[in-house]
Amino acid sequence: MAEKRDYYEVLEVPKNASADEIKKAYRKKALQYHPDRNPGDKEAEEKFKEAAEAYGVLSDPDKRARYDRYGHAGVSGQDFSGASMNDIFSQFGDILGDLFGGGFGFNFGGGFGGGQQKPVYRGSNLRVRVKLSLEEISTGVKKKIKVNKYVPCQKCHGSGSEDGQMETCKACGGKGQRVMRSGFFTQVSTCSVCGGEGQVIKKKCTACNGDGIVKGEEVIELDIPAGVAEGMQLSVRGKGNAGARNGIAGDLLILIEEEKNKDFERDGNDLIHNLFISFPQAALGCDVEVPCIGGTVIVKIPAGAQSGDIIRVKGKGLPEVNSRRIGDLIVNLNVWTPKKLSKDEEKLMKDLLESENFKPKPGANDKGVFDKIRDFFS
Repeated sequence: MAEKRDYYEVLEVPKNASADEIKKAYRKKALQYHPDRNPGDKEAEEKFKEAAEAYGVLSDPDKRARYDRYGHAGVSGQDFSGASMNDIFSQFGDILGDLFGGGFGFNFGGGFGGGQQKPVYRGSNLRVRVKLSLEEISTGVKKKIKVNKYVPCQKCHGSGSEDGQMETCKACGGKGQRVMRSGFFTQVSTCSVCGGEGQVIKKKCTACNGDGIVKGEEVIELDIPAGVAEGMQLSVRGKGNAGARNGIAGDLLILIEEEKNKDFERDGNDLIHNLFISFPQAALGCDVEVPCIGGTVIVKIPAGAQSGDIIRVKGKGLPEVNSRRIGDLIVNLNVWTPKKLSKDEEKLMKDLLESENFKPKPGANDKGVFDKIRDFFS
């Protein structure tokens, strides 16, 4: 599955865009890729859905705040890839209703919107790996990391110009587009000299060679929520590489790695602890202190416990991201058999060997290993 694009990039708006700017940008994209204008064009249909998905998040203050903090993981339920056009029209009908009602006219000689929009450069995303202990995952944690990346040039303040002066591009006359006519056909393309800006730098900055960005580093504080898991990817908005010429910065993508823990194995939000008990403890029953995140807990072992029996301690696992749900501690019992016996112990075992009560008599409630596994995951 292809990685989802940044919602701000989809709508071509900066991360501090106002609600009106987001709405206008969505209307423009919806008009550009509307199915009535692109009949049978599957690529345009997907872009239309992509724009609707982006608008559905960025137009909602709560969803936008979660997206800005956690990226796509914070709004994982928002996905229009499988939506029908009717679903989108029903949800955003008030936005799309007048797109073809005269409010947005076309000038087929000069293009839509009255001119070429100045391009906005976007910096690339950066990906870092962050190792966390289960204790840190349990509570959430703030971590500071040093990231090597492209930052705005301090000498030219990110403009790329030594003296701040720009001049009209002579190749396109400041339009940002080159027009090629051949008979009845007209081909419009972005000007290769100015990159569609319509202006060129008179004197490039010597520190950044006109790009507006240089190699640097930044110390970034990560606010990692509780309950993250191995392989999960979070994002910090605008903390990736800076965009050229005061463009939009990319994102910092955080790939979560879990440190191995000597006491627990993780299964989703549950923690599994393998507890070894002696034969007398299993036969007589006992109370055993077992580790849990942040301390210990007393677990009652019933008399007659068997290897493979499972005891579940509610609420002693890990929290779920963006939820109040907490997993359980699963105690997996293992009856320990000593490898060497003293003479007295050997005699005692031989006496027990002859005892009728110590001969295996599995009953209907004594499940095999596959039944126990099935029960555990059910």
